[in-house]
Amino acid sequence: MPAQQVYRGRIAPSPTGYLHLGHARTFWIAQERARAAGGVLIHRDDDLDGPRCRPEFSTAAIEDLRWLGLRWDEGPDIGGPSGPYAQSARMPLYREAFEKLRSAGFIYPCKCSRREIAVALSAPHAGDEEPVYPGTCRPVVGGEVCAQDDATNWRFRVPDGVEIFFNDRAQGPQRAVAGVDFGDIPVWRKDGFPSYQLACVADDAAMGITEVVRGADLIRSTFRQLLLFRALGAEIPAFFHCPLMTDESGHRLAKRHDALSLRTLRGQGATAEELRAKW
Repeated sequence: MPAQQVYRGRIAPSPTGYLHLGHARTFWIAQERARAAGGVLIHRDDDLDGPRCRPEFSTAAIEDLRWLGLRWDEGPDIGGPSGPYAQSARMPLYREAFEKLRSAGFIYPCKCSRREIAVALSAPHAGDEEPVYPGTCRPVVGGEVCAQDDATNWRFRVPDGVEIFFNDRAQGPQRAVAGVDFGDIPVWRKDGFPSYQLACVADDAAMGITEVVRGADLIRSTFRQLLLFRALGAEIPAFFHCPLMTDESGHRLAKRHDALSLRTLRGQGATAEELRAKW
């Protein structure tokens, strides 16, 4: 990162439930890295996941994180120069990115079932990655392309066999092979919404994010997003993937762990200082 470039980080909670301790620690690390760099922290509401996203969870995330001691410089509650700060209000940006990919020939229409592509709105996590796409609708050179209309899914064609590399600031060197470790990437759903991968890249590029801090379960997503950054001609941020927090059984914390949500712990009398001290 050039010395003159201002650090811009972000936290991006998805309002599909109450935030748990794993989210809290990751967001705290993001804040501390922004502070240490003398930079800016952005709060973005990643609320594209259909009916699972609820306004009360967006409100709760802001309340719980402020209770924990987090402060951001731009966000849905305070505004800023990169708004709007809810993904549901940023659809023109995603459509522009989609059209850029389509006009450059990076994507193709896909008629696979809704179930096969439904996961595209949500951030994938360790253990629930989609299988490598078998290329059912991928056009061959000189072959026919699936008919396209306003109700068509779209996928990004990955360069098969190409090794993708990045040096993670927390986890070290990371490598994956396109077409082997992950397949063609869903970028647009036929119901008119971008995939998590496309929306995330478009937002990070537009907001000038210089470092993405998030959980280690999203490392595989980073390989996909690197290809999208490059295809869009956007500046690629650095990445810092935090180790995951687990429960007493060693399982990754998820929003189903309500007993470990910030909202529940607050109600039980826990203090922000006590929680932060354990990190």
